Amino acid sequence: MSRWIQALLATLLGLAIGLFYGWRIAPVEYTDFAPNALHEDYRNDYILMVAESYQNEKDLEKAAHQLALISSAPPTEIIAESLATSDYAQKDIDILEKLLLEMRAWQPSLSESVP
Repeated sequence: MSRWIQALLATLLGLAIGLFYGWRIAPVEYTDFAPNALHEDYRNDYILMVAESYQNEKDLEKAAHQLALISSAPPTEIIAESLATSDYAQKDIDILEKLLLEMRAWQPSLSESVP
């Protein structure tokens, strides 16, 4: 057997073993993934979930905190950008617009943010 064939077989065998090890034995597991690292589509889904959560709980401070995990921009800008860049169903648009209106009128209390 020539050296080229031996080198090719060794390379293929190493590749196969490496792929098997990486995919089956020790695959990468992502944990505690921050929302600001999400793809834009998933970020928009996250923002919609925050709006749906607010619809059930009526806690603007919690919604603002959850939106702050996405970006350092104000919550109203985050919601407005999501509405402008994503293709939501009308029901979802209504939920997001309601949260946007509530966020525009909301005045966070300073006493709660000071330790």
